[in-house]
Amino acid sequence: MALVTISDPRSPASEAYRSLRTNLSFYSLDAPLRTLVVTSPAAGEGKSSTVANLAVTMAQSGRRTVLVDCDLRRPTLHELFGLAMTPGLTSLALDETVDLPLQETSVENLWLLSSGPKPPNPADLLGAARMGRLIDQLLERADFVLFDAPPVMAAADAAILGAKVDGVLLVIQAGKTRRDHSERARELLEKANVRIIGATLTNAPQDRSMREYYG
Repeated sequence: MALVTISDPRSPASEAYRSLRTNLSFYSLDAPLRTLVVTSPAAGEGKSSTVANLAVTMAQSGRRTVLVDCDLRRPTLHELFGLAMTPGLTSLALDETVDLPLQETSVENLWLLSSGPKPPNPADLLGAARMGRLIDQLLERADFVLFDAPPVMAAADAAILGAKVDGVLLVIQAGKTRRDHSERARELLEKANVRIIGATLTNAPQDRSMREYYG
C-alpha cells in the first residue's frame, strides 16, 4: 500500500481522492458529515489505503483530521505512516483515564489513533458505550474523523461501528470485488440500520487522456 497523495500529489489518483473529498464535503449541507467509517465487502480490496489517502486530502484542505485504526484484527495504518501501533484505541478501552494517544503524522492537520494491542473480542470493544464517548472526544479535537473498519463480510465490526457514526463508505475494487459480495455487504449494513453514504471504485483502468493531462 502507498500514500499516493503524499508521494505523487499531482497524479490522477491523488486528484481522484480530492474529488472524493469534495463529494463527501457536499454530501449533506444541512447535516455535514464529520464521522465516517470506510470498509469493503471482503478482504484485500484497498479500504485501508483508501481511508488513509482520503484522510491526507482532508488534512491538506485545512481540516483537522483524525484517522482511527479500528481494524483491530489486521491493523495497518501505523505501518503506512511509519508510526507506533501502541498505545492506541484498545489502550483506552483498558484504561479510560489514559489521555488520547494521538500521534502526529508527517501531514499537517492529520493525527493517527492507532489500533493498540490486539484485543480478544474486537466487536465487543467497538460496540461498547466507551466507543461512543471516544467518538465525542475525537470530535472535540477534530473537524473530521475517519475510521478504518474490517471488511463487512469478515466480521460484524463495521456494522457495529457504522451505527455510531454519520455514515459508511464502501470500497469496491475493479476486477476483484464480486457483485454478490457487494450486494451482501449492503444488505448486512442496512440490516444494522447503518447509513450507507455510497461506494468508491478503486483500481479502475486509467483513461489515456487523463494520463496525458497530468503529465
